[in-house]
Amino acid sequence: MNKASGGFQLTLQSLSLVVGFMAWSIIAPLMPYISQDVQITDSQLSIVLAIPVILGSVLRVPFGYLTNIIGAKWVFFCSFIILLFPIYFLSQAQTPANLMVSGFFLGVGGAVFSVGVTSIPKYFPKEKVGLANGIYGMGNIGTAISSFLAPPIAGIIGWQTTVRGYLIIIVLFAFLMFIFGDAKEEKIKVALMKQYKLFLKDLRLYYLSLWYFITFGSFVAFGLFLPNFLVENFGISEVDAGVRTGIFIALATFLRPLGGVLGDKFSAVKLLMLDFILMIIGGIVLGLSSEIILFTVGCLLISMCAGIGNGLIFKLVPSYFGKEAGSANGIVSMMGGLGGFFPPLVISYVTKITGTSHFSFILLAIVGTIALITMVHIKKRETLTL
Repeated sequence: MNKASGGFQLTLQSLSLVVGFMAWSIIAPLMPYISQDVQITDSQLSIVLAIPVILGSVLRVPFGYLTNIIGAKWVFFCSFIILLFPIYFLSQAQTPANLMVSGFFLGVGGAVFSVGVTSIPKYFPKEKVGLANGIYGMGNIGTAISSFLAPPIAGIIGWQTTVRGYLIIIVLFAFLMFIFGDAKEEKIKVALMKQYKLFLKDLRLYYLSLWYFITFGSFVAFGLFLPNFLVENFGISEVDAGVRTGIFIALATFLRPLGGVLGDKFSAVKLLMLDFILMIIGGIVLGLSSEIILFTVGCLLISMCAGIGNGLIFKLVPSYFGKEAGSANGIVSMMGGLGGFFPPLVISYVTKITGTSHFSFILLAIVGTIALITMVHIKKRETLTL
């Protein structure tokens, strides 16, 4: 088997991303169970749910850069070894502080996203990069796997044992990456400060970061807050909430390659404009919904737009930044991760101030409108090559 073949590396790295996202997102679906053993306030809960996003976002910049320097094999391998520690610590957690510390370092699982989007384009011609990165992005399904499987398993064997089961999976994939990762991957060395000087002058990176902040941020945020939100606001069971969250994540994940394919064939910016119009409508629907049926419709629309939008954006990044794509991917994906950090906190704050969470979803529509204006602006200036 040729380790350097594009198809094989795409498969290996995509599955590795699945595992990374499974670890990154493990706390949220188990929170209804964890909160039965760990006394936690609403404000602490918001922080616990949001905190894995911090390291998972910030590390995407150096991870993208390191991938160009040492290759995806070693960045993935080292990440899996590091993840063993916070996963075990989480299984022993007895206080909110324990949850926050373990959740922070679980962010390494989310940071590995920038590894593949930097490495995979090296194996494919430019006209297939959108599809390849879209397929890799389907590794986000790891979040859905945790949402689907962790709650029912925890109901049988307990949440602590469920978390410890992740150690086996992490060790397995560390071994697979060590054996089958491509040690001969093309290395690209560009002075880091030179890259950032170029980025600071390039309006495209700012806009791409904003767009991904919203699309991937929505994907992450809904995956984090939906399980507990659905239980608390609609009175459904923990398992039902996990399934509904898993459907949201799975839909966005499986539509991501479609965004990449469409971006390969048509104007990605024009398609993003349509995508954001629909996302704005979804935010308004959520802001007006008080019944679970209407809320579900709004969530599904947001999910579709987030998935397709993610694929479209990561078609654009390698197309416009060439040798600097590793660092550019890191910056854009970092902003996407940070986009998932703020919504749980905003929802908690808005609910505390107004007595309802409705306005927080209207804020999503407002931010989406701002992004849409930037797309019109950049299209008029013809800064992006359409």
